[in-house]
Amino acid sequence: MKYRQLGDSDLQVSTISLGSWLTYSGGVEKAQAIACVHKAFDVGINLIDTANVYGRGAAETLLGEALAGIDRGSYILATKLYGPMSETDKGLSRAQVFKQIDASLRRLKTDYVDLYQCHRYDNDTPLEETMEALTEVVKQGKARYLGFSEWPLDKIEAAAELEGVTPFVSSQPQYSMLWPYPQTGLIQRCAELGITQIVWSPLAQGVLTGKYKPGAPPPPESRAGSESMGSMLPKRWLEGPLLEAVQKVKTLAEEEAGVSLAQFALAWVLRNENVSSAIIGASRPEQIVENAAAAELRIANELFYRAEDFLAPHRQ
Repeated sequence: MKYRQLGDSDLQVSTISLGSWLTYSGGVEKAQAIACVHKAFDVGINLIDTANVYGRGAAETLLGEALAGIDRGSYILATKLYGPMSETDKGLSRAQVFKQIDASLRRLKTDYVDLYQCHRYDNDTPLEETMEALTEVVKQGKARYLGFSEWPLDKIEAAAELEGVTPFVSSQPQYSMLWPYPQTGLIQRCAELGITQIVWSPLAQGVLTGKYKPGAPPPPESRAGSESMGSMLPKRWLEGPLLEAVQKVKTLAEEEAGVSLAQFALAWVLRNENVSSAIIGASRPEQIVENAAAAELRIANELFYRAEDFLAPHRQ
């Protein structure tokens, strides 16, 4: 496993991290999910990412159980707030920041999180109110650092200009060979602000593993084949022409780079120095072992360029 600094923090995070969005909020059996968490630690992953809204607390509750008895200083725990936890509990108001951090800590069975992230931008709450409340959470010792996910660039810059508040150290955008758009502006500006990326869906929800074949039904154990998880997968990513292009990249990865498509796709994301970590979702421990190996890979840029040429006509 390799490790990179997270923004202007003192955190060294594994370049592959474990997420819990669909898998550990009910999509995977509890014992299997806990086994995945423990396997992640075995292969050197030290960053676990979750959110209060994943299963409305279910993912955090499972992680609280999975992490019980493990040295708290041996891993980096990140969670988020913003999404609706009830009809009235949502957003980034001062009251919600204080309420949701306490609720997350109870479910996670810990006194603090290493990274507290705003899951989206809240247009109904003044930015100053949000940042001041988050700063208090840090001063109270309930979070060590702050981050955001999918914020507009102008709001990121506005937050950076505020005085007397704890600055952001991380950004969590969707980023993959099928969704490369953060590299057109977000990543460069974040680098200038001392912010690095923890990217989600680097395997495009499993599409960039090559498991989905053109003209064939999705495997029953896959995300697309799951009633609880498949609804979140963009239908366009399962269309024949795109899947045919993915199979070409799979052949390229296996025959010319000597790696699996999943490893190739993760290495593509990690080639960017501003990416501190790529979040993987796993329903089986062996998936974690395969994906973690991508941290060590060095693949020629020429192969990445050819892969991009295959996929470019089929991106949104």
